[in-house]
Amino acid sequence: MSDDLVDLVRTLGQPRVLVVGDLMLDRYVWGDAERISQEAPVILLHADKREERLGGASSVATLLRALDARVALAGVVGDDADGERIRRTLTELGIDDEAVSTDDTRPTTVKERYIGRAQHRHPQQMIRVDYEVRTPLAKACERRAIEAIARQVERADIVLISDYDKGVCTPNVLASTIATARARGIRIVADPIRGRDYRKYHGCSAITPNRLEAGLATGRVLHDVEAAMQSAAQLRESLDLEAAIVTLDKEGMALAHVDGRAELFPTRPRQVYDITGAGDMVLAVLGMALAAGADYAPAIRLANIAGGLEVEKIGVAIVTRDEIVRDLLHGAPEAGLEKLHSLQSLMLELQKRRSLGQRVAFTNGCFDIMHAGHVQYLREARDQADLLVVGLNGDGSVRALKGPTRPINTAEARAFVLAGLQAVDYLVVFDEPTPRSLIEAIRPDVLVKGADYRREEVVGADFVESYGGRVHLAPLREGHSTTRLVQRLSAA
Repeated sequence: MSDDLVDLVRTLGQPRVLVVGDLMLDRYVWGDAERISQEAPVILLHADKREERLGGASSVATLLRALDARVALAGVVGDDADGERIRRTLTELGIDDEAVSTDDTRPTTVKERYIGRAQHRHPQQMIRVDYEVRTPLAKACERRAIEAIARQVERADIVLISDYDKGVCTPNVLASTIATARARGIRIVADPIRGRDYRKYHGCSAITPNRLEAGLATGRVLHDVEAAMQSAAQLRESLDLEAAIVTLDKEGMALAHVDGRAELFPTRPRQVYDITGAGDMVLAVLGMALAAGADYAPAIRLANIAGGLEVEKIGVAIVTRDEIVRDLLHGAPEAGLEKLHSLQSLMLELQKRRSLGQRVAFTNGCFDIMHAGHVQYLREARDQADLLVVGLNGDGSVRALKGPTRPINTAEARAFVLAGLQAVDYLVVFDEPTPRSLIEAIRPDVLVKGADYRREEVVGADFVESYGGRVHLAPLREGHSTTRLVQRLSAA
């Protein structure tokens, strides 16, 4: 079955996808939450980083471009600097913004998140400030949107509706879009709002509500798969859909099809870091697969894979075709070794974590026979930052350091044990005599070594301090040593 999906990915081509919906700008401001302000009993945020990303329907367009689709976007921005930023980013990404109109009566929708770090680590969202108008488009702007969308539909292979309930997806806009697409024989797939009235989606080819949205729309509580199936069937029939697809998080997706099919498509367990963007990814991949001529079943299975890869990343992160193929060919890592990465894979993970303002601690060691001293040491290392990367000496490296009788346990076995510790976030194996090159690649915020070392003896200390990082010498638990353990076992 995975071979079929690999073939599907490789034959997706470059379909022209029209995305209709609410354009947004997501802004993040990070800083240290240092103290309470003298002016009022509020936390004072010392900001040190600011980042802007496309959100809403423009996020769906971004994900599609990363999958090599030709993308056109239809929506509205305000006559302001934020609207200009969105347009500039769309141009840089190669997304057609001809159907993006400017409305000087409403601001560009912006979600601004302030994220504070306690004691220079542990980022926590403190507040979100929304700049938006949620009223439906004015009639003149609505007419312009309908005309622009109609022109784009003529060139599209599929239409995706990304409705965030900010006023763009009015009943008139959707009715016109659906009628034009159906007249041309192309599908329309909608990711709907959270609400009770779904009449404006009547006539779509498919909709993809999540569990809560489908429950609200059908007046049900979807505690189990059977209830989700019933909700999907109700939506399909009442809205005259080809298919209703209810996304169920870790349980997968429930499909109700006009031909009578009712099927659950399970997803495999994932290490979930962040569910942000999973719905957008499902819509993007489902739309691409359908545009390429796939049936709903393989399209849903492929969307399941892509959505799973998305939740393994931090924030709304792109997923490429190569990543999907690699996941299909190699499957899940062996249970217990999910934290073990190649250096290339680790760098991608750390890039996402750092994009949220998180700080990285690094330590290394052989960790041949784990004991209480190791556990205490790793907890101390983890407490220095938001996440801990452990560089694990490979078997050859251990032999060079400890002699021909070591290691007692292979690198894979040692990694398996380390991965079971809550303090360890990522593992990477290195075979060099020292972790210097690994440290230079990772550039940790904190380099941790045991207090039996002096600062000048710590490999990489000078490098880490050169860019403002710090070295932490962790106290060791007395009476614990792997070498002594081996000696005692030999004597026994």
